[in-house]
Amino acid sequence: MEIVIHCLFSYLSTITFGIVTNVPRKLLNACGITGTVGWMIFWSTKNLEAGAIFANFLGAIGIGLMSIFFSRRKKMPMTIFNIPSLVPLVPGGPAYQAVRSIVLGDYVNGMHFIIKVIMTAGAIAAGFMVTGIVERLLKNILDKKEVKTNR
Repeated sequence: MEIVIHCLFSYLSTITFGIVTNVPRKLLNACGITGTVGWMIFWSTKNLEAGAIFANFLGAIGIGLMSIFFSRRKKMPMTIFNIPSLVPLVPGGPAYQAVRSIVLGDYVNGMHFIIKVIMTAGAIAAGFMVTGIVERLLKNILDKKEVKTNR
């Protein structure tokens, strides 16, 4: 039952943010699926006790790969799928705890949370960099195939 709840809420949070950011209605389902895949990769990896940073990295790779798939299939930019799909992975809780700790004067604990937020954001960015490289490699391979078949 826990898996169903995670799937449902990651899907809904992605679609809701897609609506807020004016994603076209016909693409909301693809955004929701992308966000759900990213969150489930994150959640599964974290449950295997691999660490939250690594789980965010793998979740971002999952989002990136799904975004490549849907951008090619729907002939739309990847960012339409990437941006709303990131919402479940964003470290909002630790960011709030960092600000709260600093306001309350607990600077050591606040810095701990700030470092956690920075590392999480870096892991997400690194995951997108990896998928960017994969996309360029796929494009080069497909372009070379196309040139060979046109000869």
